Amino acid sequence: MLKMRFGWTILLLILGLLGGAWIFISQESTPQFGVADNLTEAPIAGYFAPDFTSSTTQGEELTLSDYRGQPTVLNFWTSWCPPCRIEAPYFQAASLKFNGQAAIIGVDQGEPLSAVADFGALMGLSYPLVLDEDSSINRKYGVVALPTTVFIDADGVIREVYTGIINQAVLEDRVDRLLKEG
Repeated sequence: MLKMRFGWTILLLILGLLGGAWIFISQESTPQFGVADNLTEAPIAGYFAPDFTSSTTQGEELTLSDYRGQPTVLNFWTSWCPPCRIEAPYFQAASLKFNGQAAIIGVDQGEPLSAVADFGALMGLSYPLVLDEDSSINRKYGVVALPTTVFIDADGVIREVYTGIINQAVLEDRVDRLLKEG
C-alpha cells in the first residue's frame, strides 16, 4: 500500500514538472511597455497605432506619425451620431487645455468635406478634423461603433481604445495619464 502511494506521488510530481515546463516553453511573448522598438502596428492596446495620411477640413495633409513625441488622442465620429455630438465640446476643451502637450485629432467616418467642415464650424472645433470619406482609416483601426477614442502615447503605442461616449473628466484623466507616462 505504501509502495503504491509513493509511486502515485512520484508520478504526480513528474506530471506537474512536465506540465510546468510545457507552460513555460509554450507561452507567447507579449509586448512590454517601454520596449516600442519591436512592436508592430495593430489597432489594439500595446501595439503601434496604424499610421495614416489624410486631408483635414483646412485642406492640409495630416500624417499620424508626425505626432510622435507627444501623446495623441484620435476620436472617431460622424456628424449624425448623437453621442459624438455630445462629446465634441469635451474634445474641444481638452484640445485647448492640453495645447502643445497632447494632440487631439477628430477622424470623421465616411462623410464629405462639406458635412465635416459644417459640423466643425457649428460646434466651434479648432482641433484637426480628418476626412475619411472611404472609411479606410476607420477600417485600419477596426472601428465598429461610434464614437470610439484611441489614446496613443508619445512613442506611438496605443494605450487604450475607448468605445462609446466619453465624458470630460475621463477624457482629461486619460490624457493626464499619457502625459505622466511620457
